[in-house]
This record gives sequence, structure tokens and C-alpha cells, in this order.
Amino acid sequence: MLLTTTEATLASSLMHVLIFSAAACLSFLHSSPDSSVEVHSQEQEVVIALGSNVGNRLHNFDEALQLMRKSGIHITRHGSLYETEPAYVTDQPFFLNSAVRGVTKLGPHELLRVLKKIEKELGRTNGIRYGPRPIDLDILFYGKFKISSEILTVPHERIWERPFVMAPLMDLLGSATDSDTVASWHSFSKHSGGLFESWEKIGGEKLVGKEGLRRVLPIGSRFWDWSQKTSVMGILNLTPDSFSDGGKFQSVEAAVSQVQLMISEGADMIDIGAQSTRPMASRISAEEELDRLIPVLEAVLEMPEAEGKLFSVDTFYSEVASEAVSKGAHLVNDVSAGRLDSNMLNVVANLRIPYVAMHMRGDPSTMQNSENLQYDDVCEQVASELYLRVRDAELSNIPAWRIIIDPGIGFSKKTEHNLDILNGLPTIRAEIARKSLAVSHAPMLFGPSRKKFLGQLCTRPAAAERDPATVASVTAGVLGGANIVRVHNVKDNVDAVKLCEAMLERRRSLA
Repeated sequence: MLLTTTEATLASSLMHVLIFSAAACLSFLHSSPDSSVEVHSQEQEVVIALGSNVGNRLHNFDEALQLMRKSGIHITRHGSLYETEPAYVTDQPFFLNSAVRGVTKLGPHELLRVLKKIEKELGRTNGIRYGPRPIDLDILFYGKFKISSEILTVPHERIWERPFVMAPLMDLLGSATDSDTVASWHSFSKHSGGLFESWEKIGGEKLVGKEGLRRVLPIGSRFWDWSQKTSVMGILNLTPDSFSDGGKFQSVEAAVSQVQLMISEGADMIDIGAQSTRPMASRISAEEELDRLIPVLEAVLEMPEAEGKLFSVDTFYSEVASEAVSKGAHLVNDVSAGRLDSNMLNVVANLRIPYVAMHMRGDPSTMQNSENLQYDDVCEQVASELYLRVRDAELSNIPAWRIIIDPGIGFSKKTEHNLDILNGLPTIRAEIARKSLAVSHAPMLFGPSRKKFLGQLCTRPAAAERDPATVASVTAGVLGGANIVRVHNVKDNVDAVKLCEAMLERRRSLA
């Protein structure tokens, strides 16, 4: 068996590679490749690719990740989820593909045996090469090592020609190199620009969104490609004290009527909240929130008009999230990103549903305190703080492919901060991308509807008078890259979104 370790000195161009003996760091004693005894004393960072096109593909991924964790692989990052056309053997169903980054004390061949065992447990048999399979697990990188044996080659030998492997692999990186190990992965590329140049050479981001490589988020019974259309999320407040429409929709009948109206006006999603998160709002218990929420949720889900629409629950309580999802809600929208209920992230991970993580400092009663309004660069700091909250979610086993990000306009921000965010959505994505391309690619929810700063700017003290300003801010948000807009007035904002999409399509056609 031949084993080398590569220590990369990349400087700025990843040009120089120093190769030295692996024996300095890792010793392998063996009699044959299949019966090697591996002596290892430290954790190694690894990248593992996942693929599935037989059975419930997403369930196969979830089960594989769970078995990997139980087998001594601590997963730290997840790529986006891709639906891809089959390669090599084309007469078979589309695949789901992704990749994960993690750490393990398992040696490379021991890791390989664990992954093969997981494949077998999930029903994989010896079929045709590149043919259909319930799960496929491949080691792409193992620490800083290059490995070549009769049964294992690392880096995986066909990475560079496969967009369905390279796309999720790139998601596990940041635009800034974050460790010596990642620098060594870049050095394995044949190009001076590292993995980024390798990805660009085969098409890069231009390939994503096409029929053969769609970045998707699993939601309800579908795989949602959010790049194809900006979604309009209608707001249903079941509270007596919400800043805009508190008390209007507390009865089941009034709530159902409002949902019917919003759907008729073009809403793709409905966000139902039974706890006010306006500034200085008093917090109610999870029990009271459920008493308000569940009768309405059950009623609207039974409506014929609800067919094909998505329903989210706006809550920071894990108990409310769990009960709402059990009744049929499709996603959880948490203004605190898990900070107001220590159980929220674990509960959402077990529910296996999409999760909206929003940026907010403090809680609704403290978010506008002076200490929570201090920013040097609001877009940079919102990006950094939001990334850390998503990072916590990932470490709690919520994959990046189930995350929706929200910069939290109006929450712990002054008017000038909100204007900076309106102008700076691309900056927020770019700042997040420095640490995680997967999180930067996540759908972005944007919710400026009738917010106080619009009233201050336009001298409209009454929230209901802020719809024209909302339309303008939604327009800025969509042109800045928002994928979901959360609004009270669905009809006018649907028109604004249609215009923005036509503008963006025209811009793409001329590029």
C-alpha cells in the first residue's frame, strides 16, 4: 500500500506543494490492503459524498447520517442538496446528491469499512457499476493524506469530472480557506486556483439550476428549487397585540377567511403566528400559544385551497413547533434561531423539516435596547452572527439543506441599519460565503412588511398605511436576492414580485 501526506503551502495562489512521508503523522502496519492494522492517534477531518436514487432518497440520507454519527463520525457541515441526472448509466431515476464534512478517529480503511457496512444496512447490494442504489457513500478527502491502495483511492479519483460531486463539495468550503487541512484539499486540484478553479473548469455555478443539477430544499412532499420563482409568504397573526393587525384574526372563521383571501391573491406560503414578536411584546406560554394556534392550523389545512400550498409556524418554542408539525405544518420559522428555547434545534433536527433561522439580538422585549443596536458594519455583523446560529443548527444535526436564512430586518436594528440591509443583501450572502458556501446558497426570507422604519421614513404612523413602502422594500429585496418575501398585503406584493422576476430574467438573458 502506498500512502503519502501532503502539506500545502498555498500562499495566495496555492502554487507550491510540499510532499513528505506519512510516517511522521500516521503509521500503517499491514499484511494486505484488506487486513491492514491502522494506528492513529488524532482526529482527521474528512469529506464524504452521499448519493441515492432508489426508494425514499431523502430518508436514505437521513438514516445514513444517523448511522455515520453512531459509528464515530462527528458531522460538522453539510452541503446543499442536489437533484441530479444520472451519469454513465443514464437509464435510471434521478439522484439526490450531497456531501458532509466531519471529524473521526477512524483510520481511512476502517472508515471505508464503516461506510460499506452502512450501505449494506440501508439495502445496497452488488448491482451494476454506476447503476441504481439506495445509498452511495464515498470518501472524497481524508485529512491531508493522499491514499492509494487496492481498495481505496483518496482523493476520490473521479471528483474532478463530476459536477454532482463537485457542487456539494464546494458547499463545504468557504471562499476564505479556514484551515491547513482545507488548504491541502485545494492543493490536490490540478489547478493553481485550487478546488475553485477545478469547479469553474467544469462549469461551476452556471451549471446549477439546469435540469441536470438543481439545488433543492426538501419541503412538504416536494423538492423545491427556490431559484425558479420568488415565493410570497402571507402573514396570519392570531394575536391580540401584533403591531399591524392584532386581534383581527383570532376566531377560526376570520382566520380561515383571511387565508382563503391570501391564497386567492397568489400566496405560495402562509406563515401562522400565535405569539407577538413586536418590540416590547409580552411573552405568553407555549400552552397559550398552542391554544390559539392549533384550532386555526387544523382548519386551514382542511381547506381545499390549501392543496399544494406550504404552511409555516412562526414560533420560538420547541413544544409549539413539534405540535404544529404533527398537525401538518411544513416548516418552522424561528425569530430567535434557537436562542430562546434550548430544545428547539434538537426538536427541529428530529422533525426533519425546514427551519428558518432569523437574526435577532436579545428577545422581543430587549431587542431594541441600546446595547443590541450597536453595529460597526451591520451587514457584516448580521452575516457573522447569523452564520454562527446556523452553525449551531448544523452541529445539532439540522443539515444546511434544510436551512432558510433571514437577516431579521426590523429586529434589533435602527432605521439606518434596515436601510443598509435593504441595500446589502448580496453583501450578507458574500460575508456568509467566506465561511460556508452552503449557507450562503440557502433560500433567503425577507420580511419588511409594514415595519416601523417604513413608517418613520414615510411619515406613516399607522401600520396599515405602509403598504406602498412595503412594496418598494420588497422590490429592493427581490432584486437583491431574496427568495421568499413575507407580507401582510399579498395582492400588491405578488405584482411587485412578478415585475422583479421579469427584470431579473431580462438581465440574465442579456448577460
